[in-house]
Amino acid sequence: MIELTDVRKAFHGQPVLRGVDLTIRAGETFTILGGSGSGKSVCLKHMIGLLRPDQGRVVVLGQDITDMPEHDLVDVRTSISMIFQSAALFDSLTVYENVAYPLREHWRVPEDRIAARVAESLEAVGLAGVETKMPSELSGGMRKRVGVARGVALEPKVILYDEPTTGLDPANQRRIGELIVSLQRELDVTSVIVTHELDLCFAISDRVALLKGGRIVAQGDAESIRTSEHPDVRAFLDGVRDAPDTEDSLGGPARA
Repeated sequence: MIELTDVRKAFHGQPVLRGVDLTIRAGETFTILGGSGSGKSVCLKHMIGLLRPDQGRVVVLGQDITDMPEHDLVDVRTSISMIFQSAALFDSLTVYENVAYPLREHWRVPEDRIAARVAESLEAVGLAGVETKMPSELSGGMRKRVGVARGVALEPKVILYDEPTTGLDPANQRRIGELIVSLQRELDVTSVIVTHELDLCFAISDRVALLKGGRIVAQGDAESIRTSEHPDVRAFLDGVRDAPDTEDSLGGPARA
C-alpha cells in the first residue's frame, strides 16, 4: 500500500530523514515509534504528499507520488485520510459542518446523502447525535474522535494517525486505541500510526518500526519489537517507561 525508498529530507540544512526505507502492507496496522524530533510526523506527511522528499521515492496505492503534480495528488488523497495530532477541527463550524467539509469538497451528491454519511461516520466513532455541538463544547477525547469521523467519512483505503492519543487521559487513550482497531477491522483499511505511547503501540500494532536519527533502526512484528534486545530498541523502550507521565524535565506539559 505504501513504500518509501531511501527517503531523505532536510529543513534549513538540517537533515531529518536520512534514508528511510519502509514497506506497509495492505490491511495492516503499522506503527512508527520514535522520540521527539526523530522525524515521525515528517515521515507520515511524505505518505500523503504534504512534504516531498529531497531524495528517494514514495509510492502510495501503486502510484509514485514523489514528483506528482498537486492537482493529481487530489485523487490520491481522497483514498488517504490523515488524523492530525490536534484533530485540526474548524472552531467556527459545528461538528456536522466539520465532518461534512471533505464530503462537500469531493463528493457531488445531494445534501441528504452527505447528512447520512456524516451520521454514519459519527456513529462509527461513538458520537451519534453530536452534530450540532461546537468543538469548544467537546472534551479532548471527543474532539479527537470527531477528527477521526471526518477522516473516515470519505471511506479511505489508508488512515494515517499523527500522535492520536497525545494529551489524553488513560481512559481516552484506551478508547482511541480501541477505535483504531475497530475501524481497521470494519472498514478493512490500512492504518499507519506515529506515536511514542508504548501501551497504544503494542495493543494495536501488527508491525512496528523504530525511527532514530532519521533512519529505521529496527522493525518487526509487535512482539518481536517489545522483547527485542537491540540496543536502540531497548534504550527507547526503557527511556519511555522511565519518563514522567505528564510533565517534562522543565515542568511543562509533555510533548510528542
